[in-house]
Amino acid sequence: MIDSKEIFVFIIPSLESGGMERVMCEIVKYISNILNTECHLVLYGKTRKVFYDLPKNVQVHKPSFEFNNRYRLWMTFKTMYFIRSIIKKLRPDTVLSFGERWNNLVLLSLLGIKTSIFVSDRSSPKINHGFIHNNLRRLLYPLATGVIVQTKIAKEIFDSKFKNRNIKVIGNPIREINYNKNIERGKIIISVGRLIRTKHFDRLINIFAETDSKDWKLVIIGGDSNKQSNKALLQNRIQELNLEDRIILKGVQDNIDEYLLEASIFAFTSSSEGFPNVIGEAMSAGLPVIAYDCISGPSDMIDNGKNGYLVPLFDDDKFKNNLQYLIDHKIEREIMGVYAKESIKRFSSEMICKQIYSFISSKYSINTK
Repeated sequence: MIDSKEIFVFIIPSLESGGMERVMCEIVKYISNILNTECHLVLYGKTRKVFYDLPKNVQVHKPSFEFNNRYRLWMTFKTMYFIRSIIKKLRPDTVLSFGERWNNLVLLSLLGIKTSIFVSDRSSPKINHGFIHNNLRRLLYPLATGVIVQTKIAKEIFDSKFKNRNIKVIGNPIREINYNKNIERGKIIISVGRLIRTKHFDRLINIFAETDSKDWKLVIIGGDSNKQSNKALLQNRIQELNLEDRIILKGVQDNIDEYLLEASIFAFTSSSEGFPNVIGEAMSAGLPVIAYDCISGPSDMIDNGKNGYLVPLFDDDKFKNNLQYLIDHKIEREIMGVYAKESIKRFSSEMICKQIYSFISSKYSINTK
């Protein structure tokens, strides 16, 4: 007897180029390749773009109307009706929604529908989403079949905040970055991230300026974002320090892997994270990582003193001392880099996607086509 197909619907505003979107795409690809599954992807945001390639057996659903921001309330109700209609039509076994505020919209749209609805919350658990969304989450998250969070700290906070009895910690899938072990790395410290205030690249620049590292360079990859024009401010600070030849703002780059493989240390001064993929990718490239021990993310990947260093938030003296140690001790940073690459394998795409499938599926045996 052939088992009936298990139907999955994945809901996300768009598949534009971004971390949340990439993770959703990885999950969809994995589950669509499991025997007797049928996968649908619902895109309902303003743009509904698809940047990532999807398997041909995944059906994509989009609203027939454009979102007109002049009639925002009416458009929101139309979008909710579209989401509800699609789910009623497809009658899936499981729905998985991505996005913090977006999850509220999906849960509201599907009130009263008898299907398993899971939500994945991907921001820092301490972030303030505003009065309306904070209270909607308190009301709606307990109604979800299950909630996926990315870190242990997030689970502790969500357990007390949202009272859902089925909260699971599953990190992000980290891309494997292959490299030649005999590669000669440069005297380069690298950091990657949007040039927004919470990344604190100004602090990183000041820390680097205080180290004894005359033959080293600091390379920062990322562009302005969130309507913050910080690149000019950072460039001015670099000029004030007279370090234009040693601190380089590279802007947005498509070939980040090449930069990671050329560097020797990864430095991360962000104060607010959900699950920072860039730390995992740096570790996959064989780099020791120094990061602020912000509320969520770094401590789930960094084993302090073994594959990198966790620094108390804004303790820049300790950050500088750890950075200086790695600058001065080549063998130690190489040993840390090897351990970093090995330890991050627990977040491989296959392992993470399998955990998600096992959590959201009503069937637990994995049979690939």
